[in-house]
Amino acid sequence: MSTIKDIAQKAGVSVATVSKVLNNYSDVSQKTKDKVAQVIKENNFRPNAVARSLTTNKSYTIGVFFTDHFNTGLHHPFFHEVIFGMEKALGSHGYDLLYFADRKWGENFSYREKCRNRQVDGVILIGVSRDDPNLSELLDSDLPVVFIDIDILGRRSSYVMSDNKKGAAEAVRYLHSLGHSEIGMIMGLASTKTTQDRLIGFQMAFRELNLTYNPDWLVNGEYTEEGGYRAMGLLLNKKPFPRAIFCQSDLMAIGAINALEEAGYKVPEDFSVVGYDDIEVSRYVKPRLTTIRQDKMAMGSSAAELLLQMIKEPSGPSLPVILPVTVVERESCQRRS
Repeated sequence: MSTIKDIAQKAGVSVATVSKVLNNYSDVSQKTKDKVAQVIKENNFRPNAVARSLTTNKSYTIGVFFTDHFNTGLHHPFFHEVIFGMEKALGSHGYDLLYFADRKWGENFSYREKCRNRQVDGVILIGVSRDDPNLSELLDSDLPVVFIDIDILGRRSSYVMSDNKKGAAEAVRYLHSLGHSEIGMIMGLASTKTTQDRLIGFQMAFRELNLTYNPDWLVNGEYTEEGGYRAMGLLLNKKPFPRAIFCQSDLMAIGAINALEEAGYKVPEDFSVVGYDDIEVSRYVKPRLTTIRQDKMAMGSSAAELLLQMIKEPSGPSLPVILPVTVVERESCQRRS
């Protein structure tokens, strides 16, 4: 079996040059790259991952922590698209993903120690709380960190998130354009940045449109279908209740529509409902769900690209990425007569 030294000798270059070619360094001429690549192909050379990491001081592995608040794991319709986008982007650069077990499965949890033990080059965190006390030691380390949907910006940390304030405001503007002035909201987990930003956007639009804001029409649905169902039941017990509902996730919107139909109402004839996320099932439920679309694949790929930039340029800028959102009109809303 050929070694990297054998490849260097046959190509007439140094071992360091072969290593640079393998790792796609820019300071090697295309002619040299082609020559080394041909020798590698002729000798069916496959670099040993351990030896490669010793040579480059890189494992070419990215750690992923996903805190699952919903007990759905990677089957969650929002997060599995984010992770797929991440995987696709990292794979194109020769990196692998290492998915860490959720902290709920063990005691004495440490993000930093897990990353150190597995020798990952960087880490992406999804669904964690900014108040998690275990984050501080990770943020104090030299490991590059990217958060998804949490705005933590530090010496070696940055984040990717959608424009949640604008998305919620657009939902209110859309309902208002259909003649709705009495609008309620089913919120997600109150402790998360995402929920709070969508609440701020909701309130901003009310002020902009001079609508009467009724805090009694805000109920918690915890980002689940069951939570949306329960929350809609609570709203129906309000006197009066709103005829337009903005839900901070599609799953909650689907639960809310089920509750309305069980109560004898029709959507969109009696109630207009807007969701958030544009998960795949929103296109197939009846009525098909009007929603605020987040580009979930782009969230994952942007987080990956941002992290790779931070790995490549440790002292360079690591500006956060804010992704745009759009209204997707389907069948769950109707102009008020």
